[in-house]
Amino acid sequence: MAKRSLSRTIVPTLLTYLGLAVGLVFAGFPILWMFFTSLKSNTEIFALPPRLLPDRFTSVAYLAIFSDPTKVRFFLNSYLVAGVVTVLTVLIAILTAYAFSRYSFRLKKTLNVFIISTQTVPPITLLIPYFGMVVAFGIFNTYFALILTYMVFTLPYAILLMTGYLNTLPKELDEAVLVDGGSSWTALWRVIIPLSVPGIVATAVYTFLLAWNEFLFALTLTKSMDMRTVPIGIELLMGQHAFEWNEMMAMSVLGSLPLLVLYLIAQRYFLAGMAAGSVKS
Repeated sequence: MAKRSLSRTIVPTLLTYLGLAVGLVFAGFPILWMFFTSLKSNTEIFALPPRLLPDRFTSVAYLAIFSDPTKVRFFLNSYLVAGVVTVLTVLIAILTAYAFSRYSFRLKKTLNVFIISTQTVPPITLLIPYFGMVVAFGIFNTYFALILTYMVFTLPYAILLMTGYLNTLPKELDEAVLVDGGSSWTALWRVIIPLSVPGIVATAVYTFLLAWNEFLFALTLTKSMDMRTVPIGIELLMGQHAFEWNEMMAMSVLGSLPLLVLYLIAQRYFLAGMAAGSVKS
């Protein structure tokens, strides 16, 4: 009986670890291939049979990127657009979610349905109308056009995410502040927001990820090289007669670093928020 019970626990555990190992290989191998390809020369990439590790490590691809002001500008544009979109989206989402979570007003359900319904519209179907509007308003090839467009797509889900998180916080917290002579504004900034750090971080990560990786609208709504973002910069390395594969991989590695750093920071805040919540409970 003991052997049977032991086998019943070991076999599922082994199968679980095996499944995780297979998933790790499928998820991690392309990343390793991308990283090591960025350290190869463009001719070595086409060597047969293909090899994961280069014969000679070289940083020529990274030097080509950092020594080219145009390519550096791609990263600055992405940081600027994604950063502004993240800050504005999170701020508006917090205020809107607080209203949906704490107050009852006319058309509340209608607005909720409208926000949810916007998530069912494929962004590509709005490409031509957005292009016409941007040109008509005279904001084509500007940061404002990209920021405004990205916020249209990030705000609905951010509002839903923050509303769901604020609904988990008891309204008695707001009432306690009001009893002490504070206002709803005080309750929001002094009590609700500090307790909502995990939800705010999750919203910020989602928003930054979407704005940083967006390709189609950045390609359509910008024209000059000094307005292009990182995804467009990677695409521009695919020339008519030759592909700069090592630079493409190097730019992909550099483009992934902000997301990795942001995730590590977010993970720390998630753990801090969970620990603070357990202490308060």
